[in-house]
Amino acid sequence: MPNTSDLDFLQEKIQDLKNALFFSQNSSLLRMATTIVTVLKVDELGQMWFFVPKPQQALHEFDREFPVRLEFFRKGRQYFLHVLGKAFIVDDPEEVNNLVHDDIRELAANHLVLIKVRMSKADYFETPDPRRHMGWWKDLVDQLHSWMFNTRRGYRPYHLQDTSMSMFSYRPVA
Repeated sequence: MPNTSDLDFLQEKIQDLKNALFFSQNSSLLRMATTIVTVLKVDELGQMWFFVPKPQQALHEFDREFPVRLEFFRKGRQYFLHVLGKAFIVDDPEEVNNLVHDDIRELAANHLVLIKVRMSKADYFETPDPRRHMGWWKDLVDQLHSWMFNTRRGYRPYHLQDTSMSMFSYRPVA
């Protein structure tokens, strides 16, 4: 059963940041190009839906599912997200029709490929406000924290695990 507060938190942050760098992590010769994507929605199962440009090669020559990394960042926000997961190429017309509007559907038919990413890990990072400097004591505490725990302050990883019912269990670590 998904922990709805963690899923809601991730949905809110992803919808706020909206855009991400998409990296295909598979080792095959043909893989999707690295590109900037705009997330259309994050569903209640923790799956992100977005379009990528259609490659010049035939789509059936690509792996139907492959590991991906998405890096969300937006200027002016005091946080960013890194998401790992498994991407699936969605080419079923019924699924595409249920998800998008008429104008986007036309683009999808010719120029875009619908991708669904099932998140497996999401790392949330808070960045300090550069205008607020807390002094040498805060810098010392931050440095000690990074030495002792090998992470930055404000780092919150979320590990999403499959269960037998293909649902995710969201739990913040540490």
